[in-house]
Amino acid sequence: MTKRKRVWLSWSSGKDSAWALLELERDRAIEVVGLLTTVTATFDRVSMHGVRRELLEAQARAVGLPLHVVEIPSPCSNEIYAARMEAALTEARAQGVEAVAFGDLFLEDVRAYRERMMAATGLDALFPLWGRPTEELAAQMIEAGLQAVIVCLDPSRLPDDFAGRAFDAALLAALPPGVDPCGEHGEFHTFAWAGPMFTSPVAVRTGAVVHRDGFVFADLLSG
Repeated sequence: MTKRKRVWLSWSSGKDSAWALLELERDRAIEVVGLLTTVTATFDRVSMHGVRRELLEAQARAVGLPLHVVEIPSPCSNEIYAARMEAALTEARAQGVEAVAFGDLFLEDVRAYRERMMAATGLDALFPLWGRPTEELAAQMIEAGLQAVIVCLDPSRLPDDFAGRAFDAALLAALPPGVDPCGEHGEFHTFAWAGPMFTSPVAVRTGAVVHRDGFVFADLLSG
């Protein structure tokens, strides 16, 4: 029997990570053995997305995978980020992990950065969603039953009232011209709470919507 490649998945808590997990699980040559997430220790939340750690942990339980958290301060220099990520990836190699997968879609500079980071640790970088047309991909996610909510947005690209909205067909139809349907340019970030990659839904409700550091966040609460 051919040995399967042991992979960690870079897990932002959003829809692209969730869909990447589904694609990886369909690949018989790959065994996803863990999720890798950056948490800003100052706030105890997923970096950039602003999702509470307890919801991140609930997601990991719902997909049945161990969660590996890299804690960073706020603000965080590139040097600190690189050092802490390197430590996590060194531990991954010690556990027999051979690659880290990412849910990136088409940003070449982001992919090049990730490939350099992985090469320095001897791990492969996988991009299971790379090159997918984002309009088709977004529609495919929704049709398959992926449930997600916008938790962070760039108010220069989207109106504030998109924060907290469900990622669904109505949302796609309402996006302003030039906004990527998957938010690949950073227009918005999501939290995935149900879908074919979950054994059961993650119970969440929307709390306060706040402005912080030039972004708009919809706080999610358990239940």
